[in-house]
Amino acid sequence: MSENRVTLVDALKGLAARRDGQRFIEVLSHGTLSVEIYAPRGRDPQTPHTRDEAYVVVQGRGEFINGMERHPFGPGDFLFVPAGVEHRFVDFTDDLVVWVIFYGPEGGENSV
Repeated sequence: MSENRVTLVDALKGLAARRDGQRFIEVLSHGTLSVEIYAPRGRDPQTPHTRDEAYVVVQGRGEFINGMERHPFGPGDFLFVPAGVEHRFVDFTDDLVVWVIFYGPEGGENSV
């Protein structure tokens, strides 16, 4: 992986190489930008994050809880979660893979 480009194949290889059981790995960072690949299995144990976050669904389908809302999702969908909001993937297929993009200041863009 280069500092400015990461392929899905390389990101998934990095994830597969983890030996600690975690289902995510950071694959690129620059300033406040952090890009991860995330592939939960069975359940999504996420808790609210301290920065704004976006997801791009690579593969898989299910529902996404975002605060008080619940939406179906599928490949190609873009999902945004403001900092501090409860969120998680539910009822998802066992092939779920998403790009995760964290950015901005602690507390989110609205905190500036």
